[in-house]
Amino acid sequence: MPDKFSSSALEFSLEVFPPKTPAGMDRLMATVDAYTALKPAYLSVTFGAGGSSSGNNYSRRAVKSVFDRTHLPVAAHLTCANKSQAELNSFIDAFWDDGIRHIIALRGDILATEGPYQPHPEGYPNTADFIAGIKKRRPEMKISVAGYPETHPESPSEKFDLDHLKRKVDAGADEVLTQFFFDPSIFLKWRDRVTAHGIDVPIVPGLLPLLNFPKTVAMAEKCNASVPAFLHTMFDGVEPDSTDHKLLAMNVLSHQITRLIEHGVTTFHFYTMNETLLTKHLCTWLRSGF
Repeated sequence: MPDKFSSSALEFSLEVFPPKTPAGMDRLMATVDAYTALKPAYLSVTFGAGGSSSGNNYSRRAVKSVFDRTHLPVAAHLTCANKSQAELNSFIDAFWDDGIRHIIALRGDILATEGPYQPHPEGYPNTADFIAGIKKRRPEMKISVAGYPETHPESPSEKFDLDHLKRKVDAGADEVLTQFFFDPSIFLKWRDRVTAHGIDVPIVPGLLPLLNFPKTVAMAEKCNASVPAFLHTMFDGVEPDSTDHKLLAMNVLSHQITRLIEHGVTTFHFYTMNETLLTKHLCTWLRSGF
């Protein structure tokens, strides 16, 4: 009987974020060297936080550096907040000229600290229009978009969230990468609702290693991602730098993955936080089969 957990059926992608200093870039290159050996389907590189011009340009250089270094497929995050259509077209063309054929299209954060989101006066009104603009300019560009199993923090309802996701897919998105979650049943039930909503592109679960439990909890609160009570119990009193913390984090991820595979998931996206030890062991485990 074939092993349903055969490693040959599994794929994963790894996300990194660009540093802000030359020394940080050296560390990132060492990290991507380690990731390259794991043979991911692709690496993704996040964009400049907050939409600042300097961060945007540095992120673009980081994407090219990772691509040139690894010769792996690289997905470039690109946010439309605070940018004109002309600026976005410049980024799209630059990525294409550098050999990038995959964009993770996001709205991104607004620079203002208060008030609802307002698009750039010369930009795209929303993410769906942004995606349509990418496809019009570069029809062969693969586009991934974000999905939220527990709804986006700004969404008034799940239906609103699903309607927005469908508009993004109808505009040309090729796959959905989810916000991180910790309870596999949350993803599985949401996946069923996504399918019932007429969304038929691949839905890839995004998983976040618990590298520092208190910081992860704070991040989850901002992202509207719930942290189950049993995780609070597991990590209570465990120091983030300890071996116990690392072992618990590996156990949590392996449990998530095993449960998801049992329900037909074969592709994963890991928000690595530029960490190598846990990522290496996790991906080696996936490649070896279990």
